[in-house]
Amino acid sequence: MKFLLYNIRYAAGTGAGFHLPLPGAGYLRGNQGNLQAIIEFIKEHNPDVIGLVEVDTGSIRTGMVNQAEAIAQQLGHYSTYQCKYGESSLNTRLPIVRKQANAFLAAPRVHGERFHYFDTGIKRLIIELELEDVAIFLVHLSLKYRHRAWQLRHLHDLVKAATKPVIVAGDFNTFWGENEMYLFMQAAGLQSANEERRPSYPSHAPRKELDFILYGPGLRPRGFDIPAVRYSDHLPLICEFEPR
Repeated sequence: MKFLLYNIRYAAGTGAGFHLPLPGAGYLRGNQGNLQAIIEFIKEHNPDVIGLVEVDTGSIRTGMVNQAEAIAQQLGHYSTYQCKYGESSLNTRLPIVRKQANAFLAAPRVHGERFHYFDTGIKRLIIELELEDVAIFLVHLSLKYRHRAWQLRHLHDLVKAATKPVIVAGDFNTFWGENEMYLFMQAAGLQSANEERRPSYPSHAPRKELDFILYGPGLRPRGFDIPAVRYSDHLPLICEFEPR
């Protein structure tokens, strides 16, 4: 199984123009050309399962285009997505923000998906995708260290309760890289597919290891790559797994 993880930044693009006329202004503009470039990139690598972080599911920013569904349609994949904020969060009532989500795309052999929520932090969503031989968790953790620590504890409990081999992936916002993840990984019995600890952020000059693909017993990584593409401020991670 080939798995691709990508924080696509709502396909808003990168570069100096992203911050014009004001810093972060690019978050308010759609970029259909960049979305199509992301789709073509994913097609080229032909993954079986895709975990997407920072997806717009149909706000005025994209002209009401659901990016998860648009990508899935061109790939011939199944999609599941959910707003990344807590169900009771005020963010679910705000224009644009309420359409900010995470998503899984996969070939249509999915048994089911479940949505879990952290008890703390602004970004609270955990998507669990169950395939025939593996359970995959997708997350986007808090920017605050204290919140991340509580979120990792919650995630540990979900991983330990899984009855299949596990993959945990996402943007962990770990500004100290794998050092910040060490105790969680040891307790949950997980290893990083990124054995060389290569950075994935920012895409134009990577220096921070924020994005992870972690795996547990029963799986063996056959190859790992971080392609140097700049469609987002993050680089994508790709890993192919086989049963151990």
